[in-house]
Amino acid sequence: MFKKILIANRGEIAVRVIRTCRKMGIKTVVVYSDADAGSMAVEMADESVHIGGSPAAQSYLVADKIIAAVRQTGAEAIHPGFGFLSENAAFAKRLEEEGIGWIGPNAFAIDSMGDKISSKKLAAEAGVSTVPGHMGLIEDTREAIKISKQIGYPVMIKASAGGGGKGIRVAANDKEVEEGFPAVKAEAKASFGDDRVFIEKFILEPRHIEIQVLGDKHGNCLWLNERECSIQRRNQKVIEEAPSPLLDPETRKKMGEQAVALARAVNYDSAGTVEFVASGKDKGFYFLEMNTRLQVEHPVTEMITGIDLVEQMIRSAYGEKLKLKQSDIKINGWAVESRVYAEDPYRNFLPSIGRLKRFHPPAEGKLGNGEVRMDSGVREGDEISMFYDPMIAKLVTWGKDRDTALDVHGEALDRFHIEGIQDNIPFIAAVMDEKRFRSGNITTAYIKDEFPEGFQGVPATRAQEAQLICSAAYVHAFFDRRAGEISGRLAPRAPRREWVVILGDQHHPVTIDIGRDGEAEIAVDGGNPHSLMTSWKPGRHLVEGALDGNAFAVKFADRTEGYLFRHRGVALRALVCTPFVADMHSRLPEKPKADTSKLIISPMPGLVVSMDVTLGQVVQEGEAVCIVEAMKMQNIIRAGANGTVKAINVKAGESVAADEIMVEFA
Repeated sequence: MFKKILIANRGEIAVRVIRTCRKMGIKTVVVYSDADAGSMAVEMADESVHIGGSPAAQSYLVADKIIAAVRQTGAEAIHPGFGFLSENAAFAKRLEEEGIGWIGPNAFAIDSMGDKISSKKLAAEAGVSTVPGHMGLIEDTREAIKISKQIGYPVMIKASAGGGGKGIRVAANDKEVEEGFPAVKAEAKASFGDDRVFIEKFILEPRHIEIQVLGDKHGNCLWLNERECSIQRRNQKVIEEAPSPLLDPETRKKMGEQAVALARAVNYDSAGTVEFVASGKDKGFYFLEMNTRLQVEHPVTEMITGIDLVEQMIRSAYGEKLKLKQSDIKINGWAVESRVYAEDPYRNFLPSIGRLKRFHPPAEGKLGNGEVRMDSGVREGDEISMFYDPMIAKLVTWGKDRDTALDVHGEALDRFHIEGIQDNIPFIAAVMDEKRFRSGNITTAYIKDEFPEGFQGVPATRAQEAQLICSAAYVHAFFDRRAGEISGRLAPRAPRREWVVILGDQHHPVTIDIGRDGEAEIAVDGGNPHSLMTSWKPGRHLVEGALDGNAFAVKFADRTEGYLFRHRGVALRALVCTPFVADMHSRLPEKPKADTSKLIISPMPGLVVSMDVTLGQVVQEGEAVCIVEAMKMQNIIRAGANGTVKAINVKAGESVAADEIMVEFA
């Protein structure tokens, strides 16, 4: 077995590979950029090598620097993780020529499947169902429109060398092709160094289902069931689960056999994924692409099969035969994974960067009726930069069935606390309880369908409102009582019992009596007292316990004025004050809202790729004003109304902060 492996990646996947290597007794080396100096992966690895500047093009994508690090440290093989060089056939070939082990598939498989055009042709030859589309290269926008009309709208414009949700646009008409085609080419060039684009039919009501395959260098290949990855935003996965609520055993078997047939056609010899688009109506399925690398969502497959895919990759790369047979692969329970992104779900999931002032993930192990697994590459105090993917962690839960796995996932999200950046946990938590998602009747358009105006949070149920009001009252009364005890008086002042909890414009009078060991009786709005039991103490970010015998966990953050409580997509700012102050508060005039109708404001921090208007230009509502790029995604900023450009405050090539005014209209 290999004695030392170099990991040519960063973040959570680097940490993930290190953990398996430790289990196998293999020493590890990680390479790192300026932005990742002192990262969790660097701290955990046995050795580390600095390879350049923060942009991936100056570090993780430079093959010469990676190979130099191998020579410097004496590593025997490279594990590429996912992204970066993981599907670079030329890099795999070079390692073979230089006698360096490659923990991934052979270069022929990468080359064959890395190009979406040739991979579809190969899939068709192998007897795999394929989606109707144009497999040839497309030179310009005019040809793209012509081809799209021939296929029939809607169509999907995709980068040939794409992956990870990058370089994809759906177009429903000529105008959207005209805008989307050059945008996809630009994203493809920036992300993959290859601007080739193809177009295919977009399947209505589609579901994204993928089959995990595993092969060795001796001709053995098998499939490890499926994963459902239909919950996506901007064509990037957010929530995955295994197995899929759509498939029956017969369809699962057909899909698995087709995936293996394709893998055998390219002599596949590692852990990869064959992706399909499936119809929720008739369970028909069509080949999308094959990702020859390890997938981000691989943990859900590991949770239901008990197989360590990273270990299998390493053993296959070393030349060992698979010890597993197809009959060994079972489905044990249900697993759900959510990707915790550094993004603001309240602003159309735009990226968020900054320092993790608080990062408290749920503990791994048993929780409720299931189990929790955390895959992350960050710690409290780490910086989330604009140079890489916005994913900062993966939360994975397991249960005996789907409902249990989802219940445990919700409970784990209640205990996941982040401050310093925006995160998508409120959105994920809301989805976990949403009726349609719980039914399993989902498509890749789920987010767009269920949140057409974007995510604005969810209203609190009566039970949640009671939890939040009682939590706010308890926290404030606890602080007040402690203040009375340390006031300096000879005799501590008696704790106040009467308070008012203000939620928005709603005033809720409460009476609270705090006993010992976290016991409290709290009457809200003059009703019967609630019985609260909690272990909360100052400094903790979670109010956890039981209200009237029902367990709950509410995230809590102290604010300059009041407190912020979050639970399952509900976010409420609570102000707790005396009845007199509450009465004064109700008399305050409303603050006027700032008029931003004549401004183009950057919705996120990023880089201005292009400024598409000039001074004095008349701009129509919906017209593109500029393009801002962050975390490898280009975002077209459009005018919200008609107007004449009065001032342009930034230009192409400059960085902008979130909420920075870029363009002003007369």
